[in-house]
Amino acid sequence: MATSPQASNHEVVGAFVLMAATVAALIFANTGLAGAYKALLNTPVSLDVGGFLLADSLKNWVKNLLMAIFFLFVGLEIKAEFTEGALSDRQRAILPFAGAIGGMAAPAAIFLMMAGSNPAFVNGWAIPSATDIAFAVGVVALLGSRVPPALKAFLLAVAVIDDLGAILIIAVFYTAEISFAALGLAGIAMALLLVLNLVGVTRILPYMLLGVALWLFILKSGVNPTLAGVITALFVPLRDRADTVHPLHDLVDRLKFSVVFLIMPIFAFANAGVPLGGLGWSDLAHPVTSGVTLGLLLGKPLGITLLVFLAVRSGMARLPDRASWPQIVGVAFIAGIGFTMSLFIGVLAFGDGDLMNQVRLGVLLGSTLAALAGVAVLSMAARRSPAVQGA
Repeated sequence: MATSPQASNHEVVGAFVLMAATVAALIFANTGLAGAYKALLNTPVSLDVGGFLLADSLKNWVKNLLMAIFFLFVGLEIKAEFTEGALSDRQRAILPFAGAIGGMAAPAAIFLMMAGSNPAFVNGWAIPSATDIAFAVGVVALLGSRVPPALKAFLLAVAVIDDLGAILIIAVFYTAEISFAALGLAGIAMALLLVLNLVGVTRILPYMLLGVALWLFILKSGVNPTLAGVITALFVPLRDRADTVHPLHDLVDRLKFSVVFLIMPIFAFANAGVPLGGLGWSDLAHPVTSGVTLGLLLGKPLGITLLVFLAVRSGMARLPDRASWPQIVGVAFIAGIGFTMSLFIGVLAFGDGDLMNQVRLGVLLGSTLAALAGVAVLSMAARRSPAVQGA
């Protein structure tokens, strides 16, 4: 799936907005504004919805509600890729599936190796396994014609599968105590979503109303409420029977601006503010910080490249059109930009205590170094492969 110039500009601008929000969070957390920053994020917000009393800090509302909308958007893109995109063809899907599996397993292994047997640290094993689609695709878009379209599609497919893996990990490993009564109500909401899909309802509003109810029930059940976004996305139909209405793509179009330019930057601002004062080598060598940093910087490229190599050498898949092995390595480094999803998993793993500051430091350091390494490798590879120019 080649990216249009307009889409590329959108992705580049979105990546810069996300970066600006991150820088703003770091400024707030490391200046005289730190007190106001913490007070803002800890502002209590209450909402009474049909007998459901929802009371939490502003920061947790961002984590539970805004990220549910983010996951709705991600779920829609995952469904589109698996039904009509690059992942709908089994042969074409083998290579990104292999890369994504390696790109999730190797960082987790490196994190666990750095964490050792300390039970206080091992819960963060999934943090470096995630890829930030917006940042990764935005960085590649900046390189323009130096990256072949098929290689960009490969990165997008790897990131989509990676996000699917992260969603499954969150559902299985980061779930609190469960209320089966609330989970039963969530099951009823899911059944109604299925009925809407089966009878051919193509209006988006009924799905969204049931999605809100599903979010409330899952929130009360103890399961991570962001999963309601993904579940709702799975039931939104791709098109009507006459192929004249496309609800899924319409909803993606409606959500894209809000997700890219509001939700992700707000989440970054709320979660990237790590205090840098007094940092020393002991902080960089901390098992959580080093595990996240090395997982993103080394685990991602090693895991993706190794599994892609095995898939190609076995004859199960072939490299993307006009792509070379150095370019595969460069894209694998770019996939080491964890950021949004890594920070989100970090919050689920460690809450908002001291260990989360180590996570923030590791994510910022690992993602930055991975991005720089990826850009350097892809730039050098493009100079050696003039055929890529003009792609």
